[in-house]
Amino acid sequence: MLNKVVDSLAAAITDVGDGASVLVGGFGGAGMPEGLLAALMASGVRRLTLIANAAGRDDSVMGQLMKQDRVAKIVCSFPEASGSTIFRERFLAGRFELEIVPQGILAERIRAGGSGIEAFYTPVGVGTEVAEGKPVEVFDGRTCVLERAIRADFAFVRARAGDRWGNLVYEKVARNFNPPMAMAGRVTVAEVDEIVPLGALDPESVVTPGIFVQRVVRTEVAHG
Repeated sequence: MLNKVVDSLAAAITDVGDGASVLVGGFGGAGMPEGLLAALMASGVRRLTLIANAAGRDDSVMGQLMKQDRVAKIVCSFPEASGSTIFRERFLAGRFELEIVPQGILAERIRAGGSGIEAFYTPVGVGTEVAEGKPVEVFDGRTCVLERAIRADFAFVRARAGDRWGNLVYEKVARNFNPPMAMAGRVTVAEVDEIVPLGALDPESVVTPGIFVQRVVRTEVAHG
């Protein structure tokens, strides 16, 4: 029978190599796959492209990955948390590339990537640095800029519960970025608080069907 459960966080990310792109779920401090990120830190991989809503605080794993110069590029909406210094120091020193994407556009680019849509037009960002170098078209008198979909080699997501087929349910605001990211990773790894028997999840409550998830691993990290 199909079983996507992996024994450990380290085993769940064993094929994430140097130069990999990783979608990192979570909204602020809620719903972050902290266990998977910690395993990534311990693995020693480098030249990562991290795609997330926010780049993280100094004391976060993402902050420590930047501090250790293991990040090649960050794609995010909020690059610098209040009181954080690592991001600014490393970015100004030219240690990694930064792509800032308006939050709604980031969410839509990820959703498009998971839905098989290669690109879309939006009026958001027209006339700003966000639109520089991108194709522009006019629809019904409204100028729009072309935005490409986002996909990644891996997606790390955090869910409240999952079963061995990979069906997932989320906790409150953790639903903001985790579900679309789960769809946009070529390999999606779900860190869950609880692994439940098949049939224990109410089908009406399942947000991410198992078809989008390749691995499920139970975490000991408290839910943020």
